[in-house]
Amino acid sequence: MADNIQYSAWRVHEEDGRFKGAIETCRTGDLPDHEVLIKVSHSSLNYKDALSASGNRGVTRSFPHTPGIDAAGEVVEDSTGKLAAGQQVIVTGYDLGMNTPGGFGEYIRVPAGWCIPMPEGWDAYQSMIYGTAGLTAGLCVEKLLRMGAEPDQGRVVVTGASGAVGSVAVDLLSGLGFEVVAISGKREQDAQLKALGAVEIRDRDALAEEPKPMLRPDYAGAVDTVGGSVLAELLKRVKPGGSVSCCGLVAGTDVQTTVLPFILRGINLLGVDSVEIPVADKKAIWQKLSGPWACPRTEADARVIGKSDLDDALSAFLKGESRGKIVLDHSL
Repeated sequence: MADNIQYSAWRVHEEDGRFKGAIETCRTGDLPDHEVLIKVSHSSLNYKDALSASGNRGVTRSFPHTPGIDAAGEVVEDSTGKLAAGQQVIVTGYDLGMNTPGGFGEYIRVPAGWCIPMPEGWDAYQSMIYGTAGLTAGLCVEKLLRMGAEPDQGRVVVTGASGAVGSVAVDLLSGLGFEVVAISGKREQDAQLKALGAVEIRDRDALAEEPKPMLRPDYAGAVDTVGGSVLAELLKRVKPGGSVSCCGLVAGTDVQTTVLPFILRGINLLGVDSVEIPVADKKAIWQKLSGPWACPRTEADARVIGKSDLDDALSAFLKGESRGKIVLDHSL
């Protein structure tokens, strides 16, 4: 019976106010009573996973807990009958890995409405190279394009370019013909960003705080994965009519700005959510990433780890030392 399957998971426990992850043996019968049981073969590491693993109550309320906001694998059973046993699916966002056991376990049980059939020609490993980070990057680029962004309007900038979202955004925008300026505090990653298609790499000091409410308009558009003062300074530097897709907060949630870039240059600040958006919107981006928006340079640069490597990999996220895309392979 599916409720008696033993499996391995990387679970986080709270001990005396400290949080520690370890590989444990679990049973599928202890998973939530949702409709679809999935055997997970791969997951993808994200900053939110690092927050969950460190005990951030805004992400995960109670412990022990299995993080992993991304999962890809094979349907074992679906009580709704909508998905066939053996079908490959992707699950990202919603409550997965937050308060619902996530992709760092070899099995998950989730609502059928969270599951997206694997795009044709893809497998679980390829989909998790992108994961939530790739989906978010795709949504950011999609919003820029909807607002009329075109390569001949000038350079676009990606902040936090060495990170999981930023690196995919650099690759994707470059592949679509844009000249991409990558802003990163990890200058040791310059070569990798060049390989992803950046025409110029600038240090994060390029967006250091300035007292003026507007500055020289250098960029036709932007993908901001950082937030905080970086976003505030970026808004001052966008050309008239340009847009900024905003999806991150590693530099903080407060944005101290003025209305001047909006009312004098007509710029657009576009919020991007990849968690609670409709399944149809997710499907549309997955279809593009598995087809015309494929990022072969990102795929070639991805790193694969096993569960025993999770602690170090997640700590690197919190220290700002992580780069590119990291895939968890449960077979390792």
